[in-house]
Amino acid sequence: MTAQLLGKPVRAGRLVRRLEKARIEADVERAAHGYILKGTVSGRPGRLEIFRAPAPPAFLLNNWQSWGPMERVTPSTRFPELETIVRDYSPYLFSPLPGLLLRGPVSDYFTAWEGTVAGFLTSRIGHPFFTVEGGDLVGRVDYFDAEFDAPVALEPLAVLSGGRAERLLDVYGALVKRANRVRINAWNPVGWCSWYHYFGKLVWDDVLENLDIAARDRKSFPFDVFQVDDGYETDIGDWMSPKPGYPDLPGLARAIARKKFKAGIWTAPFSAAATSELFASHPDWMVQEDGRPKLCYRGWGKPIYALDTTHPEAKTWLHEMVTGLRKAGFSYLKIDFLFAAAMPGTRRKRVTPIQAYREGLGVVRRAAGRDFVLACGAPLLPSAGLVDGMRVGEDTAPYWKTKPSGFQGPNAYFALKNALLRQFMHRTFWLNDPDCLLLRGRETELTRNERELYALAAGALDNMVIASDKLSLLGPEEKNLFLRALALRGGRSRVSGLLGEDAYIIHSRGGLSGDARLGVNLSDREAVIGGISVAPRSGALLEPELGDGTGE
Repeated sequence: MTAQLLGKPVRAGRLVRRLEKARIEADVERAAHGYILKGTVSGRPGRLEIFRAPAPPAFLLNNWQSWGPMERVTPSTRFPELETIVRDYSPYLFSPLPGLLLRGPVSDYFTAWEGTVAGFLTSRIGHPFFTVEGGDLVGRVDYFDAEFDAPVALEPLAVLSGGRAERLLDVYGALVKRANRVRINAWNPVGWCSWYHYFGKLVWDDVLENLDIAARDRKSFPFDVFQVDDGYETDIGDWMSPKPGYPDLPGLARAIARKKFKAGIWTAPFSAAATSELFASHPDWMVQEDGRPKLCYRGWGKPIYALDTTHPEAKTWLHEMVTGLRKAGFSYLKIDFLFAAAMPGTRRKRVTPIQAYREGLGVVRRAAGRDFVLACGAPLLPSAGLVDGMRVGEDTAPYWKTKPSGFQGPNAYFALKNALLRQFMHRTFWLNDPDCLLLRGRETELTRNERELYALAAGALDNMVIASDKLSLLGPEEKNLFLRALALRGGRSRVSGLLGEDAYIIHSRGGLSGDARLGVNLSDREAVIGGISVAPRSGALLEPELGDGTGE
């Protein structure tokens, strides 16, 4: 392998680096399929170079948070639309280091190419990433402006080689699981979510209507959880006060529980709108800049600010908010827009943005106890070990694809593609949420093939399966599709073809319906997958080949 760790060829041994303002002491250890670098750093490290290798002609790029893409790129790939996103929405949506993205492809936490995976195992203090510099692929850890009087742990790096990217990503995932002491929740939810039909216009009668339908037809809708999404709250940040027309939160949860479903609720716990009571009462609880709250992003037509998750009173509020939701009767907590807590800025404690994020998420985790926490819009690697489920792609939508680039959405194409490419995270980092199934044949631009492909893929991946339709729109065909998707769950799944372009195979062993292989064609043209011709934007069940792509 032509690669370097801390400026030296990759080999087992001791490495010490004295920099102008920092000191690194590290050991490179042999491991299965490669090497692992571990060590400490002290002083003021800034942005450290850890890894360097000749840039491959194509590699997998992974964005830092769950809405960002994972996709195959080349060293010359550019995303010009990022300038518009940074200007109009937020500089921090797709990176805590936004200036990097405008220079070229950036892969956060890990990257993979033919025969090799290089990946950091933790992100507890610094932000790890890979960039193309000249002709090289360079892995760095940014410690922002932190200064460490005593040595702190270096984010460990694994360099793996000698196998297919799919297999090496599985090895990398297992290392991440061990390094972050991840425990996978035994409950893999099936449920309903209000968002993708009603969006922010949800009213209480809509909740009651769908509850009644789901309860009367449990054979067609075997939901565990019934989740109310954005739209019930009076403002972003004011989670405990529902809009007029809703009952109080205990009344909302009781209505769901009476129908024998677990009650689920949506919040964005690290966000506060400029119009919210939370912001008006406690502007000092927000991340600051020049002595005033710092704008984080724009959403809901409003300026949105980020909670300072190191502020003692803000942390108390956060803990009481989560425990209040649980006392009201909610045991499934979908927490969204989490990247806000990792925005650079001035906080009560002098910590890195990554430390601040993990401190806030740790408060939520402890307050939630054993109840299910689903993260969304979240920095991926810093969340490992702190959440039960994770959205692994950008929002889906009732249309297939309207934008040419991975940094634009939402649409069903990119949501499903990210679920396929990030499948190795499922049951290693957390349970994957591929985003909601849209089963309806009316009030949608999705074709029958597209809806079927998405549903069957989610099932074959053994992911969380959450429907998000007005249930009265679903007839026998749509209900049957939902049950077919659920019947594919329960297996050990892997996706092959990650370094190709829009043609994949999901290999599932030991599922409820036995072993299965699903050919997935996301492209706009017919493709031959596993020897079978698969129509554009369609899936096809292939004959299972035991041992192929299963990692056995």
